Amino acid sequence: MYLTTEKKKEFFTTYGKSESDTGTSEAQIALFSYRISHLTEHLKKNRKDFSTQRALIKLVGKRRRLLDYLKRKDIERYRAIVKSLGLRR
Repeated sequence: MYLTTEKKKEFFTTYGKSESDTGTSEAQIALFSYRISHLTEHLKKNRKDFSTQRALIKLVGKRRRLLDYLKRKDIERYRAIVKSLGLRR
């Protein structure tokens, strides 16, 4: 499995407030970004996997909505998470 519980806890401690803080927008955005990069690599090898393609599109939309929410609520946290994950160029 590509996403173990240890890997999830690592994301939550790095981007959230604590190891058990799974609801922070930053932690969820980081987790979605990791999953998006994994699915993107999968789709590079398997171009006709349309169910994975649909899941990828849904994940990108979820991450976009969370980023928009964070941008509305606290612009500094938004800028910090975008910079740390390297989402904008």
